[in-house]
Amino acid sequence: MSLNFKIFTGNANNDLANDVAEITGVPLGNAEVFKFSNDNSFVKINDSVRGAEAYIIQPTCKPVNDNLMELLIMIDALRRASAQKIICVIPHFGYARSDKKDQHGIAISAKLVANLLTTAGASRIVTMDLHSDQIQGFFDIPVDHLFSTPIFASYFKDNLDLAEVMVVSPDTGGTARARSLAKRLNCNIAVGDKRRTGNDNNAEIMNIVGEVENKICILFDDIIDTAGSLCKMAEGLKKNGAKKVYAAAAHGVLSGKAIERIEKSSIEKLFITDSIPFSEEKKKCNKIVSLSIAELLAAAIKKIHLEESLSVLFK
Repeated sequence: MSLNFKIFTGNANNDLANDVAEITGVPLGNAEVFKFSNDNSFVKINDSVRGAEAYIIQPTCKPVNDNLMELLIMIDALRRASAQKIICVIPHFGYARSDKKDQHGIAISAKLVANLLTTAGASRIVTMDLHSDQIQGFFDIPVDHLFSTPIFASYFKDNLDLAEVMVVSPDTGGTARARSLAKRLNCNIAVGDKRRTGNDNNAEIMNIVGEVENKICILFDDIIDTAGSLCKMAEGLKKNGAKKVYAAAAHGVLSGKAIERIEKSSIEKLFITDSIPFSEEKKKCNKIVSLSIAELLAAAIKKIHLEESLSVLFK
């Protein structure tokens, strides 16, 4: 079947964009995306996109503001080049944790980013494992919210003894996410009682709800940032008798001393997707395993183009 659309990418995750393009059979479009010496971003679309359906693969990961600005300028360039539809494929949605006003005087940055993308000219958003589902409602254009859970479930089914597995949510907010994986693995869940102390990157594990003794525990979350609370939770699971502790998350931000913490922790392996590109430091860490989302994104792009339901991707 002939596919008639264009795929472009900025500088956020070229490896992922190339993998998606290869799977779809549609080569990456020709676009110049770079910075001038004055730090201004520049975009030039060299392919003809008049009347075309254009996809931009661009996670807004570190450097978040640079990658977001590249995305916005690419949308504008495609719109001014008369693209009929502009679909933004944003595997990692930056500012996703700023989704509510829980302190006086702060911004709801996720809503602001949604406004920026819509105003720039995006027709549709494809994203993955949002920090909270409510972010979909921040947009006045269609949003396809994909999940990496089937990818993790498939891997664990092939590599772990499921009779001993228990999925663990680091906090109550991630219970639904943990339950989704546990359902696929046909196992039980446990939940951590996590209390924030001071700033957002410090947490204290107060308790673990669930029997984890002699279990192979999979700590399952959407984002791993500094890995502080993750490593504390792993330590707590081991103290409560867990046989082994693995961790998995869609987005491995791994900022600050995260990799150092993981290397020193009782976590056997950390499984993350390639929604964020792998730095050299990540590649050197033997505990970190990358699972590809390229097939998932390629399938979503094809189905959107053919106007087919995406529901099969959630099975």
